[in-house]
Amino acid sequence: MSNTDIFGKVPESSKIPTSPETPSSGAPRLLRPDRHQMRFVPTSLDALVEEDHRVRGVWGIVEKLDLTGFEDRIAARGQTAGRAAIDPRILVGLWLYGTSEGIGSARELARLCEEHNAYRWICGGVGVNHHTLSDFRVGHGEALDALMTQVLAVLTHEGMVDLKRVAHDGMKIRASAGAASFRRQPSLEKCVEEARQHVEEVKGENQEGDVSARQAARRESVAQERLQRVEKALSELPKVRDGKKLKDQPKSRASTTDPEARVMKMGDGGYRPAYNAQFATDTKNRVIVGVRVTNSGGDYGQMPPMIQNIQKRNGRSVEEYLVDGGFAKREAIQEVANQGITVYSPVQPSKKDGIDPHEPKPGDSPEVVAWRKRMATDVAKEIYKERAATAETTNADLRIHRALDRLQVRTLPKVLCVVLWSALAYNVLRLMAP
Repeated sequence: MSNTDIFGKVPESSKIPTSPETPSSGAPRLLRPDRHQMRFVPTSLDALVEEDHRVRGVWGIVEKLDLTGFEDRIAARGQTAGRAAIDPRILVGLWLYGTSEGIGSARELARLCEEHNAYRWICGGVGVNHHTLSDFRVGHGEALDALMTQVLAVLTHEGMVDLKRVAHDGMKIRASAGAASFRRQPSLEKCVEEARQHVEEVKGENQEGDVSARQAARRESVAQERLQRVEKALSELPKVRDGKKLKDQPKSRASTTDPEARVMKMGDGGYRPAYNAQFATDTKNRVIVGVRVTNSGGDYGQMPPMIQNIQKRNGRSVEEYLVDGGFAKREAIQEVANQGITVYSPVQPSKKDGIDPHEPKPGDSPEVVAWRKRMATDVAKEIYKERAATAETTNADLRIHRALDRLQVRTLPKVLCVVLWSALAYNVLRLMAP
């Protein structure tokens, strides 16, 4: 049966054109967004995160940690007046997970707490802002250091740390200071006088009553902070001079932005303000077992302090220690060897032709002689290859994936906190690895 039999003859004018070259008249029919329409979607924060999501693993570890060191500083207790504090587990969880994802900014982390389901899941409806996150990140140095030791104890219990062989390497991290902020002594003394004068001027202006009490306090605080920084820079100059040759000491400079930062030679050959982060990694499962931060541009002398750091954190020492030639100071090798530790470090070639650097030199102690002979063997050279495969890959991971490409905080204590967060996030991921 045809359409004509049912509806009768269809007029030619009512037929829909089939040719694409003859579009129908009138505006096109479109589905447009209606963002004012109310929608009720029953769900929970827990349902927004998959069961096998990494954030659940991080939170599972955080729940088992002892955070007493963070809780001790909370003033809101019992019936004491005041607003309840944010659970330190939330803040620890946010920084651990955020650092594991390469987030190194408190503002960015606060934004994600509003927009990203994983971070919203950690918060669980508790509001956090970037001020709280920033203060927490660098305000609990001792508790953070103890947390690093605690996580290492868990890793040791799981059989992931044996300290039989450890690789140690340093990493220069760009400081939060510009090259133009470094000044010599005459310029710094002038800056101190100008800063003191500015403080007095601000106090005088505040007494005139042209600004509110809050604005006056803020202006005076900024002026005082500037004065403290330039005074600190002036006091750091003797330390800078001690690390230079006698002829270069008059050229010593310190930063008025971050007085504890130093100009260092970076991996690309350039010179920039930086800090020197030191990491020791167990070669068995690539777990970071030691963390230090210094403002010394070189690695000479960094081996014994790191050995002490490892012993303190793990309760025992290492058996074999792998470092590059920058650490190979004879006094350091002897000191470490006296503790029963076998050092694997390349021997620097002699400046004179025809001299074997592995042969004993005048003044060498028995420990240094043993090191020279050891590094001439094929077995030692094969063992030393593990250093690059362990320490350098760890440093690359921290720099590229754990937010240690550039610092956003100043002074050694705060820099150490940031470095510890990165090392903690790295170790937590090792603990979660299948």
